[in-house]
Formats: sequence, structure tokens, C-alpha cells
Amino acid sequence: MPSKTKLIVALAVVCLMVGAGYRLLTHLPYAWNPFYRLDPQPLVMQGGDPYIRALMRTISASESNDPDPYHLMYGGQHFSGDHRPNRCLPIHAGVNKGRCSTAAGRYQMLFSTWRTVSNRYLTPNAQGLILFTPNNQDLAVYRWLQDHSSWQRHNFADMLRANQLDQVLRVLSPTWTSLGYGIADNVFTQRLPNVYQRMLEQELHSTDSP
Repeated sequence: MPSKTKLIVALAVVCLMVGAGYRLLTHLPYAWNPFYRLDPQPLVMQGGDPYIRALMRTISASESNDPDPYHLMYGGQHFSGDHRPNRCLPIHAGVNKGRCSTAAGRYQMLFSTWRTVSNRYLTPNAQGLILFTPNNQDLAVYRWLQDHSSWQRHNFADMLRANQLDQVLRVLSPTWTSLGYGIADNVFTQRLPNVYQRMLEQELHSTDSP
């Protein structure tokens, strides 16, 4: 076989091996997978209770573990701009297989949930619109989590200060089913307590938090 042909074959084999290795790594369990983000990125929203901020980052660790979580749609596609998409994308696995989901954004809220929460906690802009900006996503969820009346009078800030993360996740799991007590656990679920502790340490040392 000519040297040039051997080189081409060798390069092709290397490419196949690299591709196979990448596919293997991206399907490894969370604990061994270097492609998973162990530290969810900081919030865009400035200020606020560091315990609630850490909780929000923990929620996003299992709901939208992606380099661009604010523009993530269910299934891994992304949207552009600041307008909330309302696309019902097919669910291919799990108990809801065969249905579809409108979940989007860092907190993967359904379109109906976002409409309710944003109308309750955000103020429309001069054009009468509530945009789906990263800051608005953070602010809406922050105010929602702070509203005790929305969560059977549970005070999450006090519960977190009392080291009751498990109870908090249990209350939130009907809304975010990947938190450990719902119907859609994923590879991140078991690591959420560790993620929360790291996020809390970061938030407590952040100059943006009181």
C-alpha cells in the first residue's frame, strides 16, 4: 500500500477512534463524565439571598446543565433572542414518552408556568411585554421561591439555613421533577446536595450577595 494511502487510512482510523471516544464519554455516568458541568454558571441577576441563589443554581444543575442554559429548550435545542418560545418538543424517553414539552430556559419552565409566574412577579416593559431575558428568568424564579404562599407556606431561606435541603427539594420536586422526589430523575439528581454546597460557598463569598 502506498505511503500516502496508509497515511489517509491511519487518519481515518484516528478520527473514528476520537469520535467513538467522545460518544462514550458523553454517555458516561455523571461522576465520571468530564463533559458535564459540575459548577452551574453564576446567575445573571444581581443581589438577593445567597441561600436562594444557591438553590436556583442547584435547580439549574439538573434542569439545564448546558453552556447556554438561558436559551435552552427541552431536548437540547436552543433559541435566540429574548422572546419566550412556545414549541412543544417530543419526549423520547421516560414516563412521559410520546408526549411533548414546552420547557425552556435556565429553569426549564413550561410555557404555561412561565406565563403565570412572569405575570405575577415581573413588570412589563414600555411595550407591554415581559421578555424572556436571562435576568427576567432569574428574577421571576427568585421572587417565586421567596413567595411562601406559593409553596404551602414553606420558607425556603429559613429551611436552607437550618440545613433542610432535602425537605426543600421534596417540596419543589412536583415542579422540577429532576430534584430527587419526582418522576424524572437524571444523572445529576444524586449529586445535587454536593452541588448545592459548592454553590452556597460561592454565593456566600460573592460580593453581589448581602
